[in-house]
Amino acid sequence: MSWVVCVLNWNGREDTLRCLASLRGAPAVVADNGSTDGSARAIRAAFPDVEVVENGANLGFSGGNNAAIRRALARGADWVVLLNNDAEAEASLLDALGAAAERHPRAGVLAGKLLYPDGSVQWAGQRVALLTGYSGRPRGHGRPDGFAYSVEGRTDRAVGALMAVSRTAIERAGFLDEGLFAYVEDVDWSLRIRAAGLECVLVPTARAVHRVSASTGGAVASTHTVYYGVRNTIVVCERHRPLSPAGTAARRACIAAAFLAHAALVLRSRAAVDAVRDGYRDALAGRLGERTARS
Repeated sequence: MSWVVCVLNWNGREDTLRCLASLRGAPAVVADNGSTDGSARAIRAAFPDVEVVENGANLGFSGGNNAAIRRALARGADWVVLLNNDAEAEASLLDALGAAAERHPRAGVLAGKLLYPDGSVQWAGQRVALLTGYSGRPRGHGRPDGFAYSVEGRTDRAVGALMAVSRTAIERAGFLDEGLFAYVEDVDWSLRIRAAGLECVLVPTARAVHRVSASTGGAVASTHTVYYGVRNTIVVCERHRPLSPAGTAARRACIAAAFLAHAALVLRSRAAVDAVRDGYRDALAGRLGERTARS
């Protein structure tokens, strides 16, 4: 099997250079979303064997990664591995994924395990609660890594920071939904691939350390997170689990309440509260794509 790692960069030059160094020469494609920090030039200088696709603009997580994925498939990849640029892969990452693909011939998605820099678990599988729209924290979140988070098996979804997707899955289910732009697109992709008859499998031996950099910066990053989070959660839930009009209204209220509580009580930001409101309105109006100046 042929594997190509896809890394998305947007003004994250130093993060991306560390990420690529962790791959130790594995085949990789970097999609650059119109960076202005000299990323493309620096990547080519440090890693001449890494192909850089310059998108020329910020196409979001979905559009940016799709550009890298298409290039990887054109190079003959049987599997593409999405790896966040603020993550560093363990040396055995591709070997672990390859062995898991052999063990699970029905898998279309292989989900890796993410760790915080202190070694605690960031992500080790997660359910998707389409009925309410609130799925809770990932398994093991913030806890010491151990046996409970080291068992290979099916999971509802993968996370875009570290996930492998097969050529077969893409042929059946398509690419990331560029209308979602950023956030929740990995949930949607996992669900579409599962609906196409393939499995999503957690591979806990495929690991990376994820620092969770905020390339958009500070308060702006926080408002984008809640805007796209509430909008795309509503859209994805209604796409994959239609309900009656009353059920739809109740689920929308549940999703909005959860994001409003986070914006008001955790972020403590009026701008974030306004972003939740705007994301909610855009979901109901069917306005997708990049967040506009209006919202």
